[in-house]
Amino acid sequence: MADSPRDCETILVQAATLVRPLVRSRVHALPPQVRHVAGLHFGWWTDDGTVLNAPSVSKCVRPALALLACRAVGADPYAARAAAVAVELVHNASLLHDDVIDQDPLRRGRPALWAAKGVPAAILAGDALFFAAVQTLAEAPDAGRTVPVLLAAVQALIEGEYLDTLMEAGTDVSEDRAAAVAAGKTGALLACACELGAIAGGATEERAQLLHAFGRRLGIAYQCVDDVLGIWGDEPVTGKPALSDLRSRKVTIPVAAAMAGHTPQAQSLRALYRANGPLGETDHARARDLIEQTGAREATLRRARRHTTDAMHLLDQVQPEPLAAAELAALADLITRRDR
Repeated sequence: MADSPRDCETILVQAATLVRPLVRSRVHALPPQVRHVAGLHFGWWTDDGTVLNAPSVSKCVRPALALLACRAVGADPYAARAAAVAVELVHNASLLHDDVIDQDPLRRGRPALWAAKGVPAAILAGDALFFAAVQTLAEAPDAGRTVPVLLAAVQALIEGEYLDTLMEAGTDVSEDRAAAVAAGKTGALLACACELGAIAGGATEERAQLLHAFGRRLGIAYQCVDDVLGIWGDEPVTGKPALSDLRSRKVTIPVAAAMAGHTPQAQSLRALYRANGPLGETDHARARDLIEQTGAREATLRRARRHTTDAMHLLDQVQPEPLAAAELAALADLITRRDR
């Protein structure tokens, strides 16, 4: 075992090296047609079956958290490999469904699966990946403890997605509701990754719950940054269309923060969002500028940093193994400073 903490790139690359072959094995066990479209989503092959050797652009943050949480409680991170695979499968399932809901045409710089193969294919492939995640844990040790944790996370994720659709429909738009969406859509799965990793490492219930809370806070911070990138991100870097969240009038955390004010900019933004249909090129650029002028961009990044600080306080209470603690801190810092 290394005597000094690894840098974030090494942490993520090593997590990916462990997890990706196991994810591929799970996908290969699916029925042939479902396996084919799932492989398109992962970028493993083209529609005509040509195998692609391009490296995956998945960051593998969730698997890395599961492995590090296991190490944090003093165990060999390899013990958490099933947990790492399960959360990566659920994450990709949620991406497939999220792209359908949002009608985002790109994912990771490629056509989203629904755009390439149709909505039914994307929905069913997502369902299959959810099933594969549960099966992965069901076949591993401590299934009686881990499967309910995963199912609770999926339920919270679904609730977060549904709250998101209500926000888009103009129902109960508020900063608190936007934060609840973040806790469900992203916080729940990062919390699950950390808790499953802790369980795999033989942690007590108290330590597992502290790591769950750590992951949840980190997930909210992650979503805050994601929402900022959805408006101000660089498309070639993020792999998603620039301003896509504004085109579809998504009420993300910076949008909700901007709307909460009583300034002329906030009033103009609310008026733009009340209009029917997608925002035009001029309108979504104007919406971006209005949000910036309210200070909501910086406020959202401050919120991310605050949740990251809270997460680190929770991690301290775990009394983690020092090297794992340092690497978790490095990942937490990366989450608030990332550009993709």
